[in-house]
Amino acid sequence: MTEARLDVDRERMGQDLVKLVLTVVELLRQLMERQAIRRVDEGDLTDDQVDRVGSTLMMLEERMAELCEQHGLRLDDLNLNLGPLGSLLPRD
Repeated sequence: MTEARLDVDRERMGQDLVKLVLTVVELLRQLMERQAIRRVDEGDLTDDQVDRVGSTLMMLEERMAELCEQHGLRLDDLNLNLGPLGSLLPRD
């Protein structure tokens, strides 16, 4: 009986895993941003809360850009094409 072997490029697999994790984080970041905007529009937040949320979201966006740069990715690289459904990460 012959054993089937799968030739795996560990470096490529690691890069793909980083890309997947960053894609999920970026999706969550965008969802949090939309939720914050909705709450601001509805008047659910105090001025102090609006400032804190805004600062936090800007820091998260900067950190995502840094992480992408560290791993040789662009934010656009994280956007998965879902075929007829369009892109996973809409860019406003």
